[in-house]
Amino acid sequence: MGGLEVIGVPFILFMIFVAPIWVIMHYRSKNKLGQGLSDQELQQLNELALRAEKMADRINTLEAILDSDSPNWRNQYD
Repeated sequence: MGGLEVIGVPFILFMIFVAPIWVIMHYRSKNKLGQGLSDQELQQLNELALRAEKMADRINTLEAILDSDSPNWRNQYD
């Protein structure tokens, strides 16, 4: 068995079986990226945005309470 045969057989098997699947999967993923967000992903994004807004409101409320109870609290934790 020559050196070319040792390298050639795995290379041919790779080109027949692995490479086509690899190329198909690559372009399929590229196509999905180009389509944008799915409906479920968009719904999750909107839900997360709503939760972030609620959390920001809660933080503002907590800061207002702390400002009224302890006006110098911000200086203590800087």
